[in-house]
Amino acid sequence: MAFPRRLLGDGEEVVLDLHPHWKRLVVPAVLVPVVAGVATYVVFVLPSGSFQTAGRLAVVAVALAVLLRFSVWPWLRWLTTRYVLTTHRVVIRQGVFGRSGRDVPLTRVNDVSFHHSLLERMLGCGTLTIESAGEHGQVELPEVPRVEQVQREVYRCVEELGRG
Repeated sequence: MAFPRRLLGDGEEVVLDLHPHWKRLVVPAVLVPVVAGVATYVVFVLPSGSFQTAGRLAVVAVALAVLLRFSVWPWLRWLTTRYVLTTHRVVIRQGVFGRSGRDVPLTRVNDVSFHHSLLERMLGCGTLTIESAGEHGQVELPEVPRVEQVQREVYRCVEELGRG
């Protein structure tokens, strides 16, 4: 789902609309077949008797709780986290039930830097740091995909806005 146009100002256009890098979803995705497999195995090896039905229900309930907490929840957090660069600002929005956000006007940006570890460099992501002239000062955006390209794009937008 694209960034809503109703949230843009007059003459403002979306340049980049990003979610955090997909690496955030690797462990939650791997967990699904592991938990499903273990739960299925335990359900079928439970000894028969009066405990079997309650035991199976308990195993399924625990498996669902684990999947909700460690697979579905991280996916929802990833899905509802956005890094948006417009022609006038950098917009950060996150939150599943409650929402939080921060906007950094490009006219206030002093410095844009990035950092990525060797693994992040191989995966093509990193942390983008935007310094702004304001009371909050610095914004760190973790796990930004194509972080070097995003940094260059932010600089390009800042320069274009300064010329206009």
